[in-house]
Amino acid sequence: MPVVMIMQWEGVSPEQYEAVRKEANWEGNRPKGGNFHVASFSPKGLHVTDLWDSAGDFQQFVETRLMPAVAKVGVKGQPVTQIHPVHAIYAPAYRPA
Repeated sequence: MPVVMIMQWEGVSPEQYEAVRKEANWEGNRPKGGNFHVASFSPKGLHVTDLWDSAGDFQQFVETRLMPAVAKVGVKGQPVTQIHPVHAIYAPAYRPA
């Protein structure tokens, strides 16, 4: 079942995000189940919304790629993450796996 992942990570800067993005390389090597990613910033830090095929696919990405990249870059703190089952999707370009 598809899930939406919503993350807030206080104190993360655009520069740190870009360093993690490069290190984890999710755009060059798409993680299994990862379908959609939007990142934005507020004065408090990073906000991310993702669409995944399953919570398990997201967790595998976190454990094997995201958190190792975060550690290598030196990002501090922990994100607040919520995962919810998807009820409906409207994205004309989205094609579920």
